[in-house]
Amino acid sequence: MKTATILIVDDEEGIRHGLSRFFEREGYAVESAEDAVHAETIFESRKIDIAILDLRLKGPVSGLDLLVRLKREDSDLPVIIITGYGSIESAIEAMKHGALDYILKPVDNEALLVLVRRNLEVAQLRRDNRYLKKELYQKEYQRQIITKTPAILDIIARLDSVKDSPAPVLVMGESGAGKEVFARYIHFTGNRSAGPFVSINCAALSEDLLLSELFGHEKGAFTGAIERKTGKFELAHGGTLFLDEIGDMSPAIQAKLLRVLEENSFERVGGTKRISVDIRIVAATNHDLHELLRTEKFRSDLYYRIATVEINLPPLRQRAQDIPYLAEFFINLYAERYHKRIDGISPAVMQRWLSYEWPGNIRELQNVIHQAVLLCTGNRIEIDTVLAGCGSGEGQRAPENSFREARTATESSVRATQSEVAPDQGVPHPAGPDPVRSASFQPGRYTSLKEVAEAAAAFYERQRIESEFVLAKGNKSQTARALGITRKTLMEKMRKYSLMQSGPKEGTAPPSPAYEPKVIARPRKGAEPRGGSTC
Repeated sequence: MKTATILIVDDEEGIRHGLSRFFEREGYAVESAEDAVHAETIFESRKIDIAILDLRLKGPVSGLDLLVRLKREDSDLPVIIITGYGSIESAIEAMKHGALDYILKPVDNEALLVLVRRNLEVAQLRRDNRYLKKELYQKEYQRQIITKTPAILDIIARLDSVKDSPAPVLVMGESGAGKEVFARYIHFTGNRSAGPFVSINCAALSEDLLLSELFGHEKGAFTGAIERKTGKFELAHGGTLFLDEIGDMSPAIQAKLLRVLEENSFERVGGTKRISVDIRIVAATNHDLHELLRTEKFRSDLYYRIATVEINLPPLRQRAQDIPYLAEFFINLYAERYHKRIDGISPAVMQRWLSYEWPGNIRELQNVIHQAVLLCTGNRIEIDTVLAGCGSGEGQRAPENSFREARTATESSVRATQSEVAPDQGVPHPAGPDPVRSASFQPGRYTSLKEVAEAAAAFYERQRIESEFVLAKGNKSQTARALGITRKTLMEKMRKYSLMQSGPKEGTAPPSPAYEPKVIARPRKGAEPRGGSTC
């Protein structure tokens, strides 16, 4: 660990000597000076971490003047003032010029040591904060664009040439292609990175609500406006406003937005005061704005305002060479989140992902990998941990009625299995179909990754319990041992997943579940895994 260096400036030799010896015994490096001239010489030649200054020094330069000079050279330098002639006025003046503490002589060494340690810690935290923010901007927002595709690299080069200008940028591309990632890249790597990044989805709100969200409103502007609300334009002052799905904006809102962009000022809903703002607009849409212009569904004058720089993001199917790199990034992300060690992906899985069309683009790939990592029980993602219909290589989405069809197929399989149960044993015949192999999971039925993760975890757990129960011929104790849980825990989980609604008895197959499509079960010993993928 680096030893901190303390600069002690006092015209009394006894105080300098005593404080120097004290801090050296505490493990600090100490430099001392009797006046401002010597102190500045030391400051120019050494890295000083904290300064302790006497208010009255020999010569024409006082301790207060020295404080101003040192803070001018290093604004982050912690400075403690000590004096034998304290007054409220001098204390206030010292604090105004950047002193962090002000103490009177005679100095209590232990109290001074506490102040030094505290101020050094605060200064280090500030340095760490700046460093981490800088690293975040450079890595999280710059390197988050993971690509080897020439078209994407060309887009990045174009953005690099304009990111420090106030010119509006329009990002067009399919849903899930990464439009907001590029918007954040423009902001956090440009000269507005210290300002706020404010985003709003223009398609998610009604016209009246969108007006209020964009421009704010005054108290009493409409029913329910019980207090003043600050709008997104005002919040984004000095930074970037990201207008997502701008192609869904109504003509009335388009007209109001055009005026604001032309004048750089606006009025809150129900207000009369003009509010000026300094913002950069980045807009995005998954619509073809040129087609909307042709059909007069989008204002041409607004288009020319927001599309000073226009970029079109290619869909994931046109940048398949990026899939391995994106997959590695997302696997590492979720493996760290769930404290798992996953070393890679099986060639069969990667081949399927490379041949799949990815209609949901990068968002769909991220969703699939999230679920695969969650369900993975080994050190590599295999076919049996990839969700059915997700990156299966079919190149298209499952039809809307696939859930109903899968459930029907599952129930039919279970009925067929139960019809082949040996009457004397009460267990499924080995040749019968596995009742949990014929269905699929649909992540699209959930609105967030958290819901998908929770549903997938419960989904997989239920399937495992049901599968082991069948393999154990309905013996609950044997099922519990196979799952590594107690019999009591097994009974609780079976009740939780409605596996006991029909009162299954030991030695009989479980009833047909009325839950959701099942993930593919773990293969029995000696059985070849099926070619389909699971969710």
